[in-house]
Amino acid sequence: MTKAVKTIRKLAGEAPVEAAIILGSGLSDIGSMLADSVTIPFAELKGFPQGGVSGHGKDLIIGQLGGKRVAVLTGRQHYYEHGNAAAMRPALETLAELGTRTLLLTNAAGSLDMDIRPGDLMLLNDHINYAGMNPLIGEETDRRFVNMVDAYDPELRATTHAIASRLDIPLREGVYLWYSGPSFETVAEIRMAITLGANAVGMSTAPEVILGRFLGLRVWACSSITNMGAGLLQGEEISHTQTKEVAKLGAEKLMRLIPALVEEL
Repeated sequence: MTKAVKTIRKLAGEAPVEAAIILGSGLSDIGSMLADSVTIPFAELKGFPQGGVSGHGKDLIIGQLGGKRVAVLTGRQHYYEHGNAAAMRPALETLAELGTRTLLLTNAAGSLDMDIRPGDLMLLNDHINYAGMNPLIGEETDRRFVNMVDAYDPELRATTHAIASRLDIPLREGVYLWYSGPSFETVAEIRMAITLGANAVGMSTAPEVILGRFLGLRVWACSSITNMGAGLLQGEEISHTQTKEVAKLGAEKLMRLIPALVEEL
C-alpha cells in the first residue's frame, strides 16, 4: 500500500472509490458537485500533481456523486511542465489501488471542425499521439504493450450520447490530437492535424488514457471546446485566458452530463 493510499484512507475513509474524474483547464468547479466530500490538497499526497497551471485546481476531492463514491482531481500535471509523459502515473496507480475501475477525463481543446464550435462538447472516440511521447517508456514488463483499440470505451460513449439526448445537451464525437505544448499550434500544424483526421487538438489526456488502459480501467474522455484551431477563425486571438473563460461554457454542460453518467456506471 502506497503512502498516498494510506493518507487518503485515513482522511476520507476505507470505502472503495468506484470512479475517478480528472478535470482540465477551467473545469475545476465540477468538483463542487460532490456531496459529503473530503478535500485533500495534492501537496499532502506523494506522487500527485505538484505543477502550477492557472485554471487547474490542486486538490483531490472524494465524495458522493450520482449515487457512487468518486474521486475528483481538480487538476493534472502536463507533459509540457517538466517533460515527463508519465507524470500522472503515481496518481492513477493510487486511484486504481483505491478501487477505481472507471476513469473519466475532461480537457479544454481547440476545434479543427467548423461544425464543432467554442462552447461545444466533443466526446473522444480515439486519439493521435502527435507529441510522440509515451508514459509507458521505461516500463519493464510485457504489460507495456497495451492494446489501444477501443481505448475510449464504446459502451460508455453510447450511454453518454443517450444521456445527452435526454438532457438536451448537444454532443459531438471525434478524434483528439495530443500536441505537447505549451506553445499553441501553428497554422501549418493545424492544417496537418486536419489532414491526419483529427477533430480537436489539446495538450493533455492522451497520456492518462494510455496509463488508464495499462491499469485495466475503463476510460471515457470529453473535451470542452474553447477555441478554433489557429487560422480557422478570422480575428480569433488564441490564449490561455480565453481557454479558461470559454471552458466555463462547457463546464456548465459537463456538470449536468457527468453526474448522470456516473449514476449509470
